[in-house]
Amino acid sequence: MTDRPDTQPLQQEWLLLQAQHEHYELWTLAIKLTAVLLTAFAPVSALLLMALLVLLWLLDAIFKTFQARLAERLLQVERALREPASAVVAMQFNSQWLAQRPGIGGLLAAYLRSACRPTVALPYPLLMVLAVLLT
Repeated sequence: MTDRPDTQPLQQEWLLLQAQHEHYELWTLAIKLTAVLLTAFAPVSALLLMALLVLLWLLDAIFKTFQARLAERLLQVERALREPASAVVAMQFNSQWLAQRPGIGGLLAAYLRSACRPTVALPYPLLMVLAVLLT
């Protein structure tokens, strides 16, 4: 990152967004760990366990969708830091997202797209099969 005074707000935003991006990654890993522990140790029926796994899968997808929004803004800020003539204004994450916010259908579609990404989806079908085999 450059040390020009006019980029300092963008640098601060980048640092905050990057920390939050990593924070969301930890949350999604915690959700996956919860799913594994539930599958291994929860004394519940297979049907209830499947419902809990679906709920955790969707929660994981929601967190990954939030993380993707942060990643989009991070890339914009990085481009602005790399290209001094860029028109990106610092500290506009929420305003920018609100201006582009899809309706409820668009939000649900984004969550479902995230749920289908391999990094989100991979453990859940395997855990569901395991839940059926264990009960």
